[in-house]
Amino acid sequence: MLLSSPTRSTLAAGLLVLTGCASYPDRTRGAYTDFQSGHLLRSVDSYSDIDVTGSKFLSGAEAGTVALAAGDWKGAEAMFNEAVKATEELDRRAVLSLTDAAEGLASWATNDTSREYFGEGFERVYVHANLAIVYLALGRLDELWVETRRANKLLEHEEELYETEYGAGGLGHFLSAVSYELRGELDEALIDYRRMEKKGVGTALVGRSLVRLTKALRFDEENAQLVELYGADYERPANAASIVVIGGVGLGPVKRESSLAVPTKDGFYTLAVPEYVTMLDGGAGLQLSVGSTNVDLVEIENVNEVARANLGDRLAWIATKSAARGLLKLGVTRELSDDHGAIGFLIGNLYALFSERADLRAWQCLPARWEAGRVFVEPGAHRLQLSVGGGASVQLGTFELAPDETMIVLARSVGQSLYAYPIGGLKLNDPAELNQSKAELAP
Repeated sequence: MLLSSPTRSTLAAGLLVLTGCASYPDRTRGAYTDFQSGHLLRSVDSYSDIDVTGSKFLSGAEAGTVALAAGDWKGAEAMFNEAVKATEELDRRAVLSLTDAAEGLASWATNDTSREYFGEGFERVYVHANLAIVYLALGRLDELWVETRRANKLLEHEEELYETEYGAGGLGHFLSAVSYELRGELDEALIDYRRMEKKGVGTALVGRSLVRLTKALRFDEENAQLVELYGADYERPANAASIVVIGGVGLGPVKRESSLAVPTKDGFYTLAVPEYVTMLDGGAGLQLSVGSTNVDLVEIENVNEVARANLGDRLAWIATKSAARGLLKLGVTRELSDDHGAIGFLIGNLYALFSERADLRAWQCLPARWEAGRVFVEPGAHRLQLSVGGGASVQLGTFELAPDETMIVLARSVGQSLYAYPIGGLKLNDPAELNQSKAELAP
């Protein structure tokens, strides 16, 4: 007796899975290892190859993240925009398009890896936040604001969809606030800091900023309330310069499979769902040293927590799909067993066991958390160093900062490596230049 058409189609799809590609972590192991070990250009090349990632979104997001760590702002911009284009393609698709229908049937018959990957909701938020970092580095503040607004809109959609709050958005709001301050639009910056305070992210940094800005804007009543919460404003030199540091620390979580094979009288019934596991969280945070003054950076967004919460909101649906596929595959095993006896029973069980796989695709190169800090200094020459507590450090050099100037330092730590890029100021490489500068500043 021949197999029915639905059974043949289902089995064929399953066999493709059995003989098909390795999981995403396996396929990208080389690129991921290169990123961890500091071979950034090689990692960018690997992640850029869609044959490696199997996803336009992940190729753009992963390669863009590594390029950002390498200080390649233009390359990162191009790659993150590729990831954005992939998500725009999803938005344009008709609900019942042929492509979507075919992928949908395959995912119900085999597993979720058969569907094209457009990023989790929180990952799409971070693409726009990372683009905002790129535009900050390039000094393109109007485009930075566009990306932070997009990030915030997507985040609000995710929170409304799952009726929750992720404690996210700190990175986007901080970038927006800093850019407004660079333009002298303190009232707009204050709005972003208020939003961070409401979300409870980066409170130690945000509280000081709220006190400082309400004082500058002469919002006396609000300032008095904030002083009670966060303390009085610090004394700063006249026309003080400032240094703002924004850094990604460690490596975000990656997905692994959690599966359960349940024996029944008709064969095995397999459930498989993804779960996030913590990788390198970076340990102690970043610290900026300005001469003999040390400033600890403050966590403004915890990627580990956001990723787990977002997956948790979708886990019931993922498990339901896996269970439904299990019932379908039991039917295949019964039909094979009826038609071919023990051999059919064996083939059906092998199909059920190995075709049910959790979707382990995820943006691997995200940091475990984002940190930020700000210090005000006298105009003049300052020697700067950035370090990870108990780990790597980078001598940024000595910089001449003009009155009211804001220097930006963008950083990323991965394992024993720390990458940092000062933007602004005048770097003084020659000790003679430094001594001359100090003489010119002397009264």
